This record gives sequence, structure tokens and C-alpha cells, in this order.
Amino acid sequence: MREYLLVLCVAAGVTWLLTPLARRFAIRIGAMAEPRDRDVHTIPTPRLGGLAMYGGICAAFLVAHSLPALSSIFKYSDVQAVVIAGGIITLLGFVDDRWQLDAITKLAGQTVAAGVMVLLGLQLLTITLPGTGAVLLGPEGVPLTVLLVLLTVNAVNFIDGLDGLLAGVGAIAALALFAFSYSLASGRVTSGVAQERISAPTLIAVVLAGACLGFLPHNFNPARIFMGDSGSMLIGLMLSASVTSLTGQFNYSNLPAKAAFPVLLPLLLPLAVLAVPFVDLILAVVRRTRAGRSPFSPDKMHLHHRLLEIGHSHTRAVLIMYFWTALLAFSCVAVSLTGALTVFGVAASIAVVGLVALNLPRLRSAPPPS
Repeated sequence: MREYLLVLCVAAGVTWLLTPLARRFAIRIGAMAEPRDRDVHTIPTPRLGGLAMYGGICAAFLVAHSLPALSSIFKYSDVQAVVIAGGIITLLGFVDDRWQLDAITKLAGQTVAAGVMVLLGLQLLTITLPGTGAVLLGPEGVPLTVLLVLLTVNAVNFIDGLDGLLAGVGAIAALALFAFSYSLASGRVTSGVAQERISAPTLIAVVLAGACLGFLPHNFNPARIFMGDSGSMLIGLMLSASVTSLTGQFNYSNLPAKAAFPVLLPLLLPLAVLAVPFVDLILAVVRRTRAGRSPFSPDKMHLHHRLLEIGHSHTRAVLIMYFWTALLAFSCVAVSLTGALTVFGVAASIAVVGLVALNLPRLRSAPPPS
């Protein structure tokens, strides 16, 4: 754990130090986010925060490579695949932050990054299904992995609409994945699996969490810099890489019988961790398609925009999104590690409090009963 904590601090520290440099660079080359009708910010703000995050990620992996316990992870290709594919998608985001690529070109670039990740050995090898156990994947594992990456990258990108929102949600999601995979790696949940194999997604998740936490002080309201697509797509790729490495390369039939959902858990955990961005993505696609518009056409009806319309302040809307992400992700992790269904009862009680807090502005503005 101490080595993981050190790696997290390195990722956070280097990202925090590099972000002002990325800001100056963005201003110099004109990579600025000009206010648009659907935007919340009112003044031009530099982009390219993803460059600082990628620098922090690479520095953290470099330190991990020299640590006694973590160095063995690098005999697998997972980390190398993340570094190279992450570099490609960060470069794609840099070009988009500066020159505004069209949706089809961006999708093609995301597919290339996902394809490179697969070629370097990080792909879904198994899927654990109820009643059948672990099913080995053949050639179909390649398109499934690419599809997972594309869905995650674009779902994460959709919620990048408020200062500090995506950095915080990304950190929470990564920490939830870290908690689950660390428990597997430590041998408390399963046995008979090479620790280095399971430690790869643990390392990817903790490094991503560190980069998000290091960027957050510069990005929280009022933001001095945006991460841009160079950062949002990098977060999506690393989350999908951690999920792929964790749920697609491990036989979950080794989970103990006391676990409430020993087979369904590998399918539920990624959905719980990424529930908020995926729900936003699905709602946006349905909304735009029903209106006869392209699913990629922007609008101002995302979940965070609706929180502002209800009457929440910018900061409170961000904290509410943090709350729901953390509740869903860590409740699923808690059930997986304890096997206690009482977790659902506690989570439901907390959710009720959250719903009341969510609707407080409406309750305050409602007319008194006659």
C-alpha cells in the first residue's frame, strides 16, 4: 500500500506542478475555450490540462518501475499499452483543443488509440457470465475491447461541463476501481492468481486518481484551466484500460461463495463506477435522436446543466455529482468485499438524503399550501 500511495502522490504532485506550464503554453498557442451558448464559463479559458495530466501519469509509472514491489507488474504489457495509447489519445485531444476536430475525425482517432492498446496486448480475454463461468474470447475480444474504450471515452467526455466536475468524478471512479482491484491483489478476496497480473489494473487506477487529484486544484471553480479533450479522453481511456485489465483477464469463479454477486460483480462494477457518465451519454443520445439531430450535436441539457436549472450553484452542482458517483461506486465495491446486503440498505438511506438535498431549491421555491 505504501508504494501505491507514493505513486499516487507522484502523479498528483507532478500534474500539479506541470499544470501552470500547460496553461501558459495553451495561452501562447491560442488553445482557448471561448464561451458558447451551451457553456457555463463566461471568459476565455485555456485548455490543454491533459498534457500536464499525461506528464504526471508517465512520471508515476516511471517511479513505480523502480519500486521493489511494483516493478514486477511491468513484465506484463498492460502499463506499456496504457502509456502508448494514452499518448496517442492525448495528442489527438491536443489537436482538437487547438483546432477543433469534427466528431467523425475524433471518433477515428479514438479508434486508433483503442486499436493500439489492443495490439500491445491489453484486451478482453474472458467474460464471466452467470451460469457459465469464465468464457474465453477469441477474435471477438478485439471489437468488444475497442467498443468498451469508445463508449467510456465518450461517456466521460460528455460530463466535462463544469469546473472541477470531471477531475473529481474521474478521481472517485479510479479510487473505487483501485479499492476493488487492490483487495483482489492482496489475496483477501481470491487466491491462486498471479499478484502481478491483478496489480496491473490497481496501478493504472491509482495513477489516474493521482493525476486527477493533482489537476483538480487548478480546475475547481473558478477554473484557471480546463483539461480539454486532451484530458477527458485520457481519463476515459485509462478507466476503460483498468476495467479491461481487471474484469477481462481474470476468472471470477475464484470469488468466495459468501459474495452476494460472485458472477455478476465483474459486470456490475464498471457500470456502477461509470454510472453517472453513462446515464448522461444515454440520455443525450436518446434526446438528440428523438429531436432528429446527430447524437454528437452539443446541447445544454446534460445532467450538470439540469442541476443548475433547478437552482443549485456551480459548486453545489459539482459536489452533488461527486456524491452520486461515490455512492454508486463505493456501494458496489463494499458489497463485493463484504458480501453484506445490508450495504444496499445503508446506501438506499443515504440516497434518500441525497434526493432531498438535490431537490431543496425546488422545495424552497414551491408555493406554500393554501
